[in-house]
Amino acid sequence: MPLCTWLKAGTTAAAVILATATAATAAPTPTPSTARASAVVTLRYDDSRAGGWEAAITAGVASWNANVANVRLVEAAPGTRAEIVIVATTGWPQATLGPVRPGRQVRVELGSQAVAQGYDKTRIAAHELGHSLGLPDTKPGPCSQLMSGSSAGTSCVNAVPNATERSRVESAYANGAASLVRTDGRILVDAP
Repeated sequence: MPLCTWLKAGTTAAAVILATATAATAAPTPTPSTARASAVVTLRYDDSRAGGWEAAITAGVASWNANVANVRLVEAAPGTRAEIVIVATTGWPQATLGPVRPGRQVRVELGSQAVAQGYDKTRIAAHELGHSLGLPDTKPGPCSQLMSGSSAGTSCVNAVPNATERSRVESAYANGAASLVRTDGRILVDAP
């Protein structure tokens, strides 16, 4: 076989091997779900001082995690700093208005006075977490609006944010933590 045939065959084989190796080791092109996952803002919460509210907090967190894609609430490991500090109080529920950023801190107070008057604990927890995520009250409002809070009445047990509320949180955390603006630190008290 002539030398030029051997060189062509060898060059072709080397090109095939190089292309295969490059394709096998190259980083995959990000899919929309991979790109979205990288922009998720994880916020830790500490409910170690919210005795009696554990089930309501778990349900409220689950509601937000199921309804927004770019922010995730997770329980802080013991002894670590949390962005959302949740405490049980005897007064009316209240919270610092966010959106909270990683490394910053807001406070949620889950008040037993609202429960004593007949308001649903899970709705209260989800509502107050909504404040931490940057949502103000929308009072008066219907039960279908989580952020209508106490104005929806004691029979309202809806703990799921509606489409507008979900959209506002998604927008606040749209580009990860880099897009978040400084909060004004207002405390929103949810008394009727």
